[in-house]
Amino acid sequence: MLRRFFGLLFLMTIAATGAGAQEKGVDHQNERIRDMGAERAPGHNGTKQNNGTGRGIDFGKGRTPPVVAVPNPYRFTARRDIVMNAVEELLQEQKLVLDTAGSNKAEGILVSQPYSFVRGAVVALAEISRYADLPRDNVRGWTRGRYTMLVEVRALDGVSTSVAVNARVEGRSDSASGSEWVSLASTGQAEREFLIALIEKITGGAPQVQ
Repeated sequence: MLRRFFGLLFLMTIAATGAGAQEKGVDHQNERIRDMGAERAPGHNGTKQNNGTGRGIDFGKGRTPPVVAVPNPYRFTARRDIVMNAVEELLQEQKLVLDTAGSNKAEGILVSQPYSFVRGAVVALAEISRYADLPRDNVRGWTRGRYTMLVEVRALDGVSTSVAVNARVEGRSDSASGSEWVSLASTGQAEREFLIALIEKITGGAPQVQ
């Protein structure tokens, strides 16, 4: 009788131990589930915050910066002779050869020889479109682009000088009937690039809204 009692007690002890182990395993599983978190909304990492901040992808980065609006003519707080020297230096730096026949330094007029900014049928269309407005019915095969820079420097008073920049843009098209240079309306891009470079050269900083 006593042996039977101890046998039943032994079996009950084993069963209780197994149940405890099983319950303990359920707790570990629930702990993992709780650790993962119940909130699964997009862009949220639940209670686990070591895989990001939960903001998701920031699509605002890497956007093209806005085009800087530069007044043309641009007013400098500098004497005319200083501005004239800076313009001539910049023309040389940008490989724009001065056209001595068309220029008049005494009147503050500097004209460059035509400068080819693109060559090749593959890239000509895209580059010409940056510097000129192409006709809507454009069916030409553009192969080259060039512009002539006209810079006019005028003294406003003893300490202020005005600089106006204009570009004559041309595109060349080649076809079976021959090649020709076509005058195009400027988008203002060539003028803007030149003025920005001149402003940085004279002032050492970015253009200021006037």
